[in-house]
Amino acid sequence: MQLEDHIGDICRKSRIQSGVNIQDAAYASGLSEENLQRWEDQGEIETPVNVQALAVLLGLDPEKSMSIAEGWVPRDVNLNQWSKLNVLTTVQGFEVNSYVIWDPDTRETAIFDTGWFADDIFSLVETERLNIQYLFITHMHGDHVAALSEIRKRFPQIQVLSNNDGAPPKNRIKTDRSIDLGRLKVGARLTPGHAEDGVTFVVEGWGQDIPPVAIPGDAIFAGSMGKDFFTPDIARLKVREEILTLPANTLICPGHGPLTTVSEELEHNPFF
Repeated sequence: MQLEDHIGDICRKSRIQSGVNIQDAAYASGLSEENLQRWEDQGEIETPVNVQALAVLLGLDPEKSMSIAEGWVPRDVNLNQWSKLNVLTTVQGFEVNSYVIWDPDTRETAIFDTGWFADDIFSLVETERLNIQYLFITHMHGDHVAALSEIRKRFPQIQVLSNNDGAPPKNRIKTDRSIDLGRLKVGARLTPGHAEDGVTFVVEGWGQDIPPVAIPGDAIFAGSMGKDFFTPDIARLKVREEILTLPANTLICPGHGPLTTVSEELEHNPFF
């Protein structure tokens, strides 16, 4: 799977978030303003781009930015050790990931975000004879909850949990306690920024020496992070404090793009 953001996306996002005007960014990159905008849109251009100088101006790590410009992607992850974790990707204009996790003994199951459509979720539930318990929402942006009504209609017993201000108290997540899912435990860490109600869910209890799984929605992607044009410093701080402090081998399951790990992001993500 390709990265959610190419190097042009990353620099445009950071340029807007940091308040750097396009004239200064174009000068640092060695491009005209028109060509800089083309490069931000496409990630590639015939004219050489001084990525490192632009990254310094934008507050990005220059070496990590160059690594992404040269084609870095996270190493493939073998999901077999996390039994049972399924990644479901739906497309409507762009791709969005949702996740289904269950205890293999009790079949107690949680869905993390809905994606655009619920058909694959319904099929998996029937095939695996799953006992649906929870729907955890990382944030209420439309692409992450598009199938919410379908899922609630199919599974009226499901408990929907989010950090949204509009949710009733019984449906609000609590950061001071975890929720049992058979032998698994689901904890919540607040990661506002891209979305005011952003939550990263951390699933532990997979077995001896098996690392946790973090489901951050759009707080962080492989090599990038969700846009936040109003509180970017808070967004970065929360990712550093709540996600990148997890064990290095923690699996990160973002809302878009490929799976990654804490160690990969510490080594390659230019925002950190």
